[in-house]
Amino acid sequence: MMKPRVITTLVLASISPRRRELLASLGVDVDVVPSSYIEMNMPELPPIELARTHARGKLQGVLGQPRDAVVVAADTVVDLDGKALGKPSDAREASAMLSALSGRRHMVHTAFAVTFENDVIERTASTEVRFAPLSQQEIAEYVATGDSMDKAGAYGIQGRGATLVERIDGDFYTVMGFPLGLFVRTLRDHGVILGGTR
Repeated sequence: MMKPRVITTLVLASISPRRRELLASLGVDVDVVPSSYIEMNMPELPPIELARTHARGKLQGVLGQPRDAVVVAADTVVDLDGKALGKPSDAREASAMLSALSGRRHMVHTAFAVTFENDVIERTASTEVRFAPLSQQEIAEYVATGDSMDKAGAYGIQGRGATLVERIDGDFYTVMGFPLGLFVRTLRDHGVILGGTR
């Protein structure tokens, strides 16, 4: 049986502070290397496929890493009735997204792609979220915090965004932006375990 490879540093192909914090919570160092990939609106793709495409593209947009580096990229898409809700461009669009989600169920898909040596592994996790019925005042107050503007579907489940959610069925971290459990299990299945001193 091959001895597992222990790594203490991950390279994150993203400037997302949430993903960096989530990965760092696993006890490893996280080197942030912004990807050159530019996300495009692709309405022809189902939302789950869009998340996979963006994760793959972000990974490919990080070049020149050492051969033994473990590089990871991810993307989260909010799926309402088969339509992808991305990051809103302004407060008006954020309000419209939250109004559409009010009192309804939707899916959140987070895909990640990870590479080490010559292997590229891709996985996707999906979680169902149900919003509470929201008044226009509640929506306006949340949008006014500015929290909507850098998040798919115009909300984040952590912090004040949690007050919009009635329940979830699945992995909380998938909604937050990175399915930690699935990631660790995927690495372990491929002979890689995370280690660190923190």
